[in-house]
Amino acid sequence: MNKRRKIETMLLELEKKIKYQFSDSSILVNALTHSSYANEMRMSKGKNNERLEFLGDAVLELVTSEYVYTKHKDLTEGDLTKLRASIVCEPTLSACARDLDLGKYLFLGKGEDISGGRERSSILSDSLEALIGAIYLDGGFTNAKEFITHFILEDIKDKELFFDSKTILQEIIQNNSKQQKIRYHLISEDGPDHNKIFTIAVYIGNEEIGIGTGRTKKAAEQEAANQAIIKLQGNVQGNYKSE
Repeated sequence: MNKRRKIETMLLELEKKIKYQFSDSSILVNALTHSSYANEMRMSKGKNNERLEFLGDAVLELVTSEYVYTKHKDLTEGDLTKLRASIVCEPTLSACARDLDLGKYLFLGKGEDISGGRERSSILSDSLEALIGAIYLDGGFTNAKEFITHFILEDIKDKELFFDSKTILQEIIQNNSKQQKIRYHLISEDGPDHNKIFTIAVYIGNEEIGIGTGRTKKAAEQEAANQAIIKLQGNVQGNYKSE
């Protein structure tokens, strides 16, 4: 199978998975093209997915705002803002992207690919936003809203956990008779100043119990805490709600 045919097959597979067929497949390719690949292939800056990410972020925020406003009629503006933030944050979006196995379909530079870019939360969350932007550009708001509703907003209680996983983890440990201390340790800090990727581990006592990555230390700590919760609880679905 030649390279072009392989790409076409890959795109068709992804379209089937996301339940949307592009009229212009070049927009989908654009959404899947990471800056590392564009740089390696000497493409123009507009050929990577950052502009579509910008567009998708705006569409996602609007759809999510409408969803939480309609769904939670008793919440104040501040609580709605917190809830929306829990849905559109990096850990939530990267988890949704992993459910789609989105990393498999990305065009990454060789170095980024080798270093685990297909599983990096920042890349996955950005690419999911770019995919939303691509669907909006190709098929309009209704199709983008359907995608967001089906692949992000459903089972929302599970995703609300990401808002303040550090607090939830603290509460779990406080309820444990051993009262072990939680600490976060920076493992690595990679990338240029304008696009840092932080990797942080969370320890309970001397045991490493979760690792997270993010574009800020806070985001990496939240993901690490969430991984720790999953490890401690096994299945946390429905056990906690963000206030």
